[in-house]
Amino acid sequence: MKIKSIDHIAIATQDPDGFRHFFETLLGIAFAGSEVVEREGVTTHFYPVQGTSLEVLEPLNAESGVARFIEKRGPGLHHIALSVEGLDAMVFKLRQTGIQFTTDSPVPGAHGKRIIFIHPKSTGGVLIELSEQSANA
Repeated sequence: MKIKSIDHIAIATQDPDGFRHFFETLLGIAFAGSEVVEREGVTTHFYPVQGTSLEVLEPLNAESGVARFIEKRGPGLHHIALSVEGLDAMVFKLRQTGIQFTTDSPVPGAHGKRIIFIHPKSTGGVLIELSEQSANA
């Protein structure tokens, strides 16, 4: 069980087209596609950057966690995702130290990954996602 890399940095917005223009036209970062993640209530838009990516999160509806985040805090940095090896063992170890998660166990995420979020109460206010490529992907 170990942290392998920063998988992505997620930005919450109601205006993914504005980010697309900024990333593609002004910064020259190619758009890699979008994926709807119904379980999380978002459409994800990915922009790869040297082994990691910027992920723009667009809420699917007003009830999604991202929509509530934007309503409360405004658009901006939503979370940092870390790619891990041995996700289940890491979750078990962290739980034993008192770390709180937003769900009981990892769930399916974008790009065939299993994900779980560490509650911001356990990280000094930053939402951290742990992700591992699913064996089925």
